[in-house]
Amino acid sequence: MKKLVFILLAGLSLGACSNMGVEPWERQNLAKPEMALDSSPLRSSLDDHIYFSKEASSGGRSFGGGGCGCN
Repeated sequence: MKKLVFILLAGLSLGACSNMGVEPWERQNLAKPEMALDSSPLRSSLDDHIYFSKEASSGGRSFGGGGCGCN
């Protein structure tokens, strides 16, 4: 009986995620510009340039502050 329950639970857990893809009729929602990770590439590149100019580094713009040490 325990073996049957284990096999049943294993089968259910393996089949639980079998349909997690994006369906064709859902792709239109994911293709919208506001769904992009970077919805405004020009603004992001300007922000990167400003951050690079202030900090003399690149990337990691997830925190605020300037290069003056006034935070």
